[in-house]
Amino acid sequence: MTEQQSMPSEVENFFDKYNRGMRIVVEGAQADTGQTPKATVWTKNKAKLYRYEPEKPKKYPVPILIVYALINRPYVLDLIPGNSLIEYLVGEGFDVYMLDWGIPGDEDREMTFEHYVLDYLPRAAKKVMRISGSDEFTLFGYCMGGTMSAMYASLFPEHLKNLVLLTTPVSFPREEIGLYKLFTDEKYLSPDLLADAFGNIPGEMIDTGNRMLKPVTNYVGTYVSMWERIFDEKPMETWLAMNKWVNDGPPFPGAAFRQWITEFYQQDKLVKGEIHLRGRRVDLSKIKVPLLNIAGKKDHICTLPQAESTMDLVGSEDKEFFVLDAGHVGLMTGRGAKKGLWPKVSGWLETRSGA
Repeated sequence: MTEQQSMPSEVENFFDKYNRGMRIVVEGAQADTGQTPKATVWTKNKAKLYRYEPEKPKKYPVPILIVYALINRPYVLDLIPGNSLIEYLVGEGFDVYMLDWGIPGDEDREMTFEHYVLDYLPRAAKKVMRISGSDEFTLFGYCMGGTMSAMYASLFPEHLKNLVLLTTPVSFPREEIGLYKLFTDEKYLSPDLLADAFGNIPGEMIDTGNRMLKPVTNYVGTYVSMWERIFDEKPMETWLAMNKWVNDGPPFPGAAFRQWITEFYQQDKLVKGEIHLRGRRVDLSKIKVPLLNIAGKKDHICTLPQAESTMDLVGSEDKEFFVLDAGHVGLMTGRGAKKGLWPKVSGWLETRSGA
C-alpha cells in the first residue's frame, strides 16, 4: 500500500484496538496483583500468614486477621493499587494480617474443617497477637472464610475483640440458595464420588459451577465488558486483574469439599447446631463480640437470607447487618466499594479497635 493509499486513521485505530483485545483473549494478558508490601510471618504446610507493612505508625492497637475462603485466591482483597481493601485499611492506620491457605497438593486431600478451624486459625491468631503486641484481635472473614471465622469465634471466644463477616453464608435452606439448590441436590451431586475420583476437586470445576449460576453474564458479558473498555479507551487494569483472579482458582481439598457440600449445603447443619469439629459442637449463640455482617443485594453466591440469618443466631448485643447494592465480588472491588464498603469497615472498626 502506497503512502497515498494509506489506511484511514480511524480504521487503523480500530484494528489497533482489535489486535489489543485479541492479544488479551489469546495470550491471557494479566495485571500485577497483590502489590501492597507485605512479609510472610508464619507458615504451616501450604498456608502463609502475611503482615502488611504500614507506611506510617499504626493508629489502632487491635490488629485485623483476614481469613479467606478455600476456593479462589485471596489477592482479590489486594487487587491492584488504588483498588485494594487491604491497601485502604493499612493506609487508615490498621495493623493488617491475612491468612492465605495456599495451593493444596494431592497430599492435602484429607484436610478438613477440623484442621483449618482447630489447628490453623488458633495458631495464626496467636502469631498475630504476638507480633502486634496486643492481647486481642479482630477476625475478618470473607465468604467461606467467614463461615470458618464464625465457627472459630464460637469455639475460641478468648482474645477475640470483633468479628467482621463479608458475604458469609451461614444458613443453607434449599429455597434460599438459588441455583445451588439444583447443583448441590443429592440426586445430582455426590461429593463422595467426586472426592474419590479426583482427591482434590479441580479449581476449574468449582469455577465452572459458580459461573453457571449466571452463564450469560460470566461467559459472554465478561468479554463484552472487555471490548467496551478497549473501544471506549478506558483503563483496563481492574478488568485484567479480575480476569486473572477468576481463572486462578486452586483445588478444593477433597475431605473439606465433602463436608461443605454434605453438612452445609445438603443438610444445613450449622444453623441447627449440629456441626461438630472433633467432638466440639459449634454453637453460634456463643458469639458475643461486636459483629459487622455485610452482604450484597445482588449476590447470587451468598444470597441475602444466607447472610442475614447470622443476626438471629449470634449472641452479640452490638451487631449490625449492612447491605450494599452489589454482587459477591463487586461490593468489594466495584465502583461503589471505595464509597460504600471500605469506609464502612474502617469507620465501624475505628471505635472498636482501641484508638
